[in-house]
Amino acid sequence: MTQHALNGKTAIITGGAKNLGGLIARKFAEHGANLVIHYNSAATLEDAEKTLADVQSLGAKAVLVQANLSDIQQIENLFIKAKEAFGGVDIAINTVGRVLKKPFVDTTEQEFDEMNDVNNKIAYFFIQAAGKHLNNNGKICSIVTSLLAAYTGLYSTYEGLKAPVEHYTRAASKEFGERGISVTAVAPGPMDTPFFYGQEAPEAVAYHKSAAALGGLTKIEDIEPLVRFLVTEGWWITGQTIFANGGYTTR
Repeated sequence: MTQHALNGKTAIITGGAKNLGGLIARKFAEHGANLVIHYNSAATLEDAEKTLADVQSLGAKAVLVQANLSDIQQIENLFIKAKEAFGGVDIAINTVGRVLKKPFVDTTEQEFDEMNDVNNKIAYFFIQAAGKHLNNNGKICSIVTSLLAAYTGLYSTYEGLKAPVEHYTRAASKEFGERGISVTAVAPGPMDTPFFYGQEAPEAVAYHKSAAALGGLTKIEDIEPLVRFLVTEGWWITGQTIFANGGYTTR
């Protein structure tokens, strides 16, 4: 990838405080991007401030924006603040997600609604806001899950409520294409982050590690270069969900 593909571009990264979002922010900073780093609440403020300091030490111009994105006005405000800070937005990346591992018959309405907000509603209105605010020839990328190709129980709300994002990706790519905007989704396997371990018993962790053909869990370092490619030289890929999981699931 050329060093200059991101130079001077402005990227919004939701969930940019830590884990995959934090790594994307740091790598984009190395390549000269301006960054709008979203974090959800005071619980992730310390991580967000560390990421901000790291990207600024790399010479990037960056701002932090706190927002509860289940309020769609706050999604809109995220793009407005980005335009106020940098004059425009070129790249919009949504890494937000929540896992619930629970039997279908035990899932409560409240749990369903919370999972719907994080995995489905936010994804839809983030893509919508990006379609309104991105510069021409912009890029949109959403993080989904390789469980979309799995035959499994216990993750009904997670895989079920990530599944619509594939359809949003296709529809948005068709509607935004005349402006040169590409829209993609990336489906990692189980990632080696605290996001994964909080839901899984040790025996389940062992299974997930053994399930990939290439062995082990997905690393955030495996996913970031793919996201970076899709929003730069890989822009001709649009309307697609790319499975990147070491052979954990496939279609």
